[in-house]
Amino acid sequence: MSKKNIVSIEDRIPKLKQARKKKANRRLIFYLSVFFFLISIIVYLQSPLSNVKTIEVKGNTFLTNEEIIAESGLNRTTNIWSVDKEEIKQKLLSNPIINSVAISRDLPSSIEIVLKEHELVGYLRQENNYLPILGNGSILKSMKRNTFAGNAPLLVDFEEKTYLQKMTSELQELPNSLLKLISEIHWVPVKENKDKILLYMNDGFLVDGTIRGFASKMEVYPSIVSQLDKDSKGIIHIGVGAYFEAFNKEKNEEDEAE
Repeated sequence: MSKKNIVSIEDRIPKLKQARKKKANRRLIFYLSVFFFLISIIVYLQSPLSNVKTIEVKGNTFLTNEEIIAESGLNRTTNIWSVDKEEIKQKLLSNPIINSVAISRDLPSSIEIVLKEHELVGYLRQENNYLPILGNGSILKSMKRNTFAGNAPLLVDFEEKTYLQKMTSELQELPNSLLKLISEIHWVPVKENKDKILLYMNDGFLVDGTIRGFASKMEVYPSIVSQLDKDSKGIIHIGVGAYFEAFNKEKNEEDEAE
């Protein structure tokens, strides 16, 4: 073996020391990086940087964003990582008009609340307040309003709970597009027909009908209105048969007689 290929231990020691030093430096840098990363996380979690800055509410129609956020208990001092989604969900579900709730974090600082409300089908007037009514006939006395929003009809003179429940059940089956056309529903029972109702529509027409089968019978309303002159005003009957009776029918008959 040539002496040129032999490396003395004295020559190798500096290289080994240098290699160990580089390895030790890399290990130190790694540990320091992990340390500062953990410190950063702790600082972030303890600082206002991790507080909730935005709360987005979706799916609400009756309740306002502000009402939902207030009931959730969330605010700008809430740490996003301390948010108990199940606890907030139970708080919101205690509201009788809320049917379901889903809550999610949208990092770094947003919370999204997606809810579904029970269908609001009408209001009852009580003195100067308006009480929301659900499709199952439940009257939400705790959620009374001092103004009538007009997003559901006003139910008038429904003094018997049985008929109120029958009416709200029919309204729940009614398409939302038709529900919004109704301004007021008056219960006007007669001896031969306790289900008799009179509707005041937002387009100026009256509708004479009955509670029984109301949802299905009311489906003809848009078709009848579309065939009438835009200046026509009168009563649309949707009982046994569907037909239109003008308000000025008697006057027209007198004019024809003359």
